[in-house]
This record gives sequence, structure tokens and C-alpha cells, in this order.
Amino acid sequence: MTMFNADALPEWLSYLESLHPIAIDMGLGRVTQVRDKMQLQPQFPVLTIAGTNGKGSVCAMLTQILRAAGYKVGTYTSPHLLHYNERIAIHGQPVADDEIVASFRAIEVARGSTSLSYFEFGTLAAMHQFIEQDVDVAIMEVGLGGRLDAVNIFEPTVSAVVSVGLDHQSYLGDTREKIALEKAGVYRSGVPALCADPQPPQTLLDFAAEIGADLRLIGRDFGYQMQLEGQQWSWWQQNGARADMLYLCQRCVGNIN
Repeated sequence: MTMFNADALPEWLSYLESLHPIAIDMGLGRVTQVRDKMQLQPQFPVLTIAGTNGKGSVCAMLTQILRAAGYKVGTYTSPHLLHYNERIAIHGQPVADDEIVASFRAIEVARGSTSLSYFEFGTLAAMHQFIEQDVDVAIMEVGLGGRLDAVNIFEPTVSAVVSVGLDHQSYLGDTREKIALEKAGVYRSGVPALCADPQPPQTLLDFAAEIGADLRLIGRDFGYQMQLEGQQWSWWQQNGARADMLYLCQRCVGNIN
């Protein structure tokens, strides 16, 4: 089998777009095989973020919070706005072309005859970079759903479902209950599992209980309240609270170095 090889990232991206016969191919079998061949087993915490809306904002806030605390953070998000590199960031900065190409080459060697989708290739490349660059923590945004999304091949330290709405119904189902069950697939037994949807479908609650996830719900286990016309806010959880915190606008968050 002839392996693809190129030096330029745009050439690789064109190749990946044509590699797999189906753009969205739900399932973990193929990408898990390649993960195992590459021995991509992160030894750092992995934060898995799923949900219909709000995933990107949560990933951005988590990234800045952890950076401010002194951690080296790897962040994987999608889609990108201008450049593919935006999907894979370390310490808030997009990874360079040559580093992504190096990861793509490693995946191409490992996969053999196994076909991977564009997103699966990118997910493996992100984790390959995070391991190679020795991050302290990885934040992984689910692309579609959760249960069968490529991100779900990496065991989470914490999982979150930000919201549950009607999205990608041809893949996830035509009701909130069906979609919630797909998104709850990122939960694990005994692992903290957050849900920030104020009205989580019963299917999500039942699944979390069935597998023994450490489920924490907004309004029950944690919450917030805005004060002084949005200039301050308070946070509470079961073991305590913090009041009179300064509201961080998006501009402020983006300026944290």
C-alpha cells in the first residue's frame, strides 16, 4: 500500500477530505484500532465536552481558567474559522503546520488499510500532539453527539453535557430524549458527569444512574446568580459558595496570557 506523504498542511487536508467515502461515519471501531496501534494513551486529565450549544464557549473558558492556574493546556475544538490549526491549540496558541503534518504522517503509517474520516484523523492528531508536547490537561470538544464520536475513544476525567437540543437529527434522533442519550454516552461509571441543561431529558438521568456516573446537575448540585446588573456574579455548589465575583466579558477572557 502506498502511503500519502506531503510537506504542506493544505495538501494533507485535501487528501483527508477524499480519503474516506463518508464524510460523517459514526462509530468507534476504526479510530480505536488506530489509537491502539499508535499507543495514544494520555497520562494527563481529559475533559470531554459535549452538547448542542455552548461547547466552544465552555472549552474557551476552561482553557483560560486552567492557563491562569499555571497549567499547560491542550484544546481540541471544531470547526475552525479561518485556519485548520485553530482546532488544535496548546497553551491557547494554534499548533504549527509542521507539527500537525508530523502527526498526520504518524497516523498515516499506523492506520495501514484502515480508512479514517477527516474528523477521526484530526482527533487522533490532536491527542498525538498533546502527548508529544507533554500537556498537563486536555480539553476535547465532541464533534457530533457523544457516544459514537471519535473524541469518546479517550477516557475522560470529567465529562460535561452543556445543553441538549434538536441537532443532527438524522444521526442522533428526532427527539431531545434520543439525542440526550447519545450525548450522555461521554459519561463514565464513577467519573464526574456534569449537565448544564436546566431541563435534562429523563433518558440522560436514567443512563447516568444506570452506569453509576457521578452526575451533577445545574440547579441541584451547582449554580450561579448574576448581581448588580450583570457586573458581578455568585457561584454555589454543594460544598460551598463564592460571592461578588467580577464578571469576565469575552474581551477580558481573550486577553488572559
